[in-house]
Amino acid sequence: MRILIALGGNALLKRGENLSAAAQQENVARAAAVLAREILAGHQLIITHGNGPQVGLLGLQSESGPPASAMPLDVLGAESEGWIGYSIELALRNALPRETRIVSLLTQTLVDAADPAFQHPSKPIGPVYDEATARRLASLNHWVVMPDGRSWRRAVASPAPIAVLEIDAIKALAQAGMTVICGGGGGIPVIRQTDGKLTGIEAVIDKDATSALLAGQLGADIFVMLTDVDGVYVGYGTPDAKLITHSTPADLRAQGSAFAAGSMGPKTAAACAFVAATGKSCAIGAMPALHEIIIGHAGTSISPDIRHV
Repeated sequence: MRILIALGGNALLKRGENLSAAAQQENVARAAAVLAREILAGHQLIITHGNGPQVGLLGLQSESGPPASAMPLDVLGAESEGWIGYSIELALRNALPRETRIVSLLTQTLVDAADPAFQHPSKPIGPVYDEATARRLASLNHWVVMPDGRSWRRAVASPAPIAVLEIDAIKALAQAGMTVICGGGGGIPVIRQTDGKLTGIEAVIDKDATSALLAGQLGADIFVMLTDVDGVYVGYGTPDAKLITHSTPADLRAQGSAFAAGSMGPKTAAACAFVAATGKSCAIGAMPALHEIIIGHAGTSISPDIRHV
């Protein structure tokens, strides 16, 4: 099967974990071992990844230097995409036979400069803070901050992806049998100006939305989103939390605001979009259970033909 696997930023760096290159590489190595088993089983993987913790860290580093050297979010997105793509490719090469063909590709994603998301930042990035610290940093740095689980993080604009500019190259690489790492952090956000030229813009695109778009265009047999929880819950974080094991897009949408805007909300939206557009299945779950998720024995499966949640 051709499987598009979206690795959540929090699957590569756990919430609250030290944002160091060493910690990330350890987590990436564990992820690569799981991914390698599916490649060795004969599946073709297209791998995308989040960059929320990493792009936020790069932003802090950028802002700590001279004002003239501060980098905009599109450049930080490119840096994080290169960093994480390199880390995943290195770990996969160490986990697979030498002849395995793997490539990581910097990806640009077109967005609309008039997207309402620019007026309503909703994408959490960077380290986690307690509420008091987050609000103090927001005042100091002119940030927007938001809850993320039990913690708080900086929030930035997350416009909807319109098109992946490198889609033809990604298709060609996949047709050639490559394991392709692309769409990192949702892709580098760019807009098209009135003269037709492209330019970067301050945003971090939701990687699950871009991944759903890619999965459909690449003809993926299944779209899998891996995160740091074992599936989609109703009442997550409460004593009455219940795991949804199987659902249709209509049933998930009926849950409305039950899923947090900065975490599971974008994942369920991406799952619904992919299933509705393709008639194929999507799944959401935790990294170690990838094989069981693919065969429908773990995580949350979303497909067009399940009768009820």
